[in-house]
Amino acid sequence: MTETPSRAQQSQRQAPAEPYDQTIPLTAERLLTNRRPEPSDGWRRWVWLLSGRRYLPPESAAEIERRTLIAQAQTPVASGHHRIAVMSLKGGVGKTTTTVALGNTLASLRGDRVIAIDANPDRGTLGLKVKSETAATIRTFLAEAEHIIRYADARAFTSQSPARLEVLASDTDPAVSEAFDGDDYRTVAGLIERFYSICLTDCGTGLLHGAMNATLDLADQIVLVSLPAVDGANSAAATLDWLTAHGHADLVRNAIVVLNAVEQRCEVDVDLLEEHFTARCKAVIRVPYDPHLKEGAEVDLLRLRPTTAGAYLRLAAAVGQAFARPARRAQ
Repeated sequence: MTETPSRAQQSQRQAPAEPYDQTIPLTAERLLTNRRPEPSDGWRRWVWLLSGRRYLPPESAAEIERRTLIAQAQTPVASGHHRIAVMSLKGGVGKTTTTVALGNTLASLRGDRVIAIDANPDRGTLGLKVKSETAATIRTFLAEAEHIIRYADARAFTSQSPARLEVLASDTDPAVSEAFDGDDYRTVAGLIERFYSICLTDCGTGLLHGAMNATLDLADQIVLVSLPAVDGANSAAATLDWLTAHGHADLVRNAIVVLNAVEQRCEVDVDLLEEHFTARCKAVIRVPYDPHLKEGAEVDLLRLRPTTAGAYLRLAAAVGQAFARPARRAQ
C-alpha cells in the first residue's frame, strides 16, 4: 500500500519561493486604504466632517499640485548646506522682498534651519523685512566669529520671523557696510554653513564688488529678480550674459527668474518675457502684484493674497528641486 505524502513533504518538494523584495516598505500609507491626507479646509473638509469622517472626497487637481509643490520644497538638502544668491542689477525690483518671502515660505514648510543674510555693500534693507530682535549686524557677527561655536551663539545675532526664517541684517551706516568684502563674506558663509541647512544671500545690485564675487563663487544656485518691463528684462538678460562670460554658465542654466510685478498695471507681453528666460534658465516664476508687499515693511505670509502665496510656493518648489544635487563649491 502506497503511503500518501504529508503536507510538509509535499511543500518540501516544491520549488523554493522567490526572495521577497525588501525595498517595499510595510508602511501605513501602503497597507491602509483610508490613509489619504486629511483636508484642512474647503468643501472636502465639510463633506468629510458631515460624513462622520467616513467619506473623503478625492483631491482636486489643484490640491494634488499643491501637495506636490510642498513635497518639492521639502526636499532634503543632500549636501547638508545649500546657498542661494538672490540678485538683480536694477534696484526697486523687489529683490529683498523676494528673498524674505522665499525664505519665509521655505522655513514654514521645512523642519531644518533657514537663514537670509544681507550682503549688500551699501545700506541693505533686509533687516526691515522682519521684526527686529537684536541690534546685532553682519559686522558684529564677523567681529565675534571666533566665539561662535554653537547654534545658540549664532542665533544671538539674528532676528526670526513668525515663519521661522532667521535674518542676519547689515549695518545701517553705508560707510561701514562698504567695508564688507569677499573675505568677510566667505567667513560669514563658513560659519553659517555649520548651523543652517539653507542660506539665502540678498546681494547688492553691482556685479564687480568683492562680496558679489565671493557670493557667486560659493552659490549653489541663483534667483534672478526682474520687473516685467522692458528695462528690467534687459537688465536681467545682461546679468545672465555677464555671468555666462565670467565662468558662471552653470549658475545661468540652473537659474530661476522671478518676474515680479510691483505695480498693478503691466504694459509688456509677459508671455514673451517668460518664453525668453525659459530658453536660458531652469524656470520662470511670475509673482503678481500684492498690496501687502507694496507696503515695503515686514513680510507676513498670512497677509499675502492666495495667488501671491501660490507663486512663492512654486518658487520654493523650483528652488527645492536643486536640494537633492551635490553642492557646487568653488575651490
